[in-house]
Formats: sequence, structure tokens, C-alpha cells
Amino acid sequence: MTIRLFYDRWLQYNRRLTEIVGAMSNEQLAIRPAPNLWPIWATVGHTAGVRVYWLCSVLGEPGVEETPFVEAMSDDNGWEDDLDHPRSASELVTALDTTWAIVDGCLDRWAPAMLEESVERVYGDQRQVHSRGSILQRLLTHDAYHCGELSQTLGIHELPQIDLWRSD
Repeated sequence: MTIRLFYDRWLQYNRRLTEIVGAMSNEQLAIRPAPNLWPIWATVGHTAGVRVYWLCSVLGEPGVEETPFVEAMSDDNGWEDDLDHPRSASELVTALDTTWAIVDGCLDRWAPAMLEESVERVYGDQRQVHSRGSILQRLLTHDAYHCGELSQTLGIHELPQIDLWRSD
């Protein structure tokens, strides 16, 4: 038995995000919720990049080479860190889809007992211990958090929002 059953709606959430982002123009992707906050494209890039960081860098899962984040793994700079290089809708959809493939693989390979396994992460001068389960929960809620943030920004600008729970 795998853990897929416990995360059965996550694929739908990723699809809802890619549907909205994939239909956006470069001008729409450049919208910022406030002058001092990231543009939409950077938030989406960050959302995808965090999946690679936690699953590949921290947990050692395979698949980073299939994503646009291979270089970020070596120098800790994600797309959102280079605000002078905006990303297009197609680049963002590719980032979301390729990083989703890593998540999807974990849902197929991991058994429920594996969620209790822990891994050490050194962050700056801090030693942290995370379980696989806590990392998956972090990623799922991180995706949802940013979808909500993006939806609010989109709604303010009278653009279609991300409805994670809409039935197919």
C-alpha cells in the first residue's frame, strides 16, 4: 500500500494551478500583490522550486534532472531570486508539471510507515529533524498557501482565480 490515498486531491490542486497560470499573459504574470512583494511568476516559480528543494535536496528523491531547477540545486538560487529574468506561462507550467512528477513518484513509492522516517537538515547554524510525513504536509500546505495568495491577487485584478476544490 502506498500513501497516494492520503493525498488523492493534490494532483487536482496542481492541475488547477497550472490551468490558471498556463492561460496568463506575461503582463498578468508580472502583477505584484504589493510593490514590495514578488510578482505572480516568482511566487509560482518558488512554489515549484520548493518541491525540488525538500524532496530532492533534503530527502534525496530522484527527478531533479527532469526539472528546470537543476542549477538551483547547486547554488541555492531559485527562479524567484532573479527578478530580472521573468518566466513565461509555459516555463512555469513546465516547472509545476516536472516538479509534480517528483511528488507523484513519492506518492507511488512511499508506504505509510515511511512517513515516520526522519531526516536531518542543517539550515544555517541550526540542526533540524523532519519526518517524511511532515515534509509532505509542508509541501501540500505550501502549495495551498500560495494558491490562496495568488487567488487573492488575481481576484483583485479581476482575473480568474484558482479554485482548488472545483469538481472536474
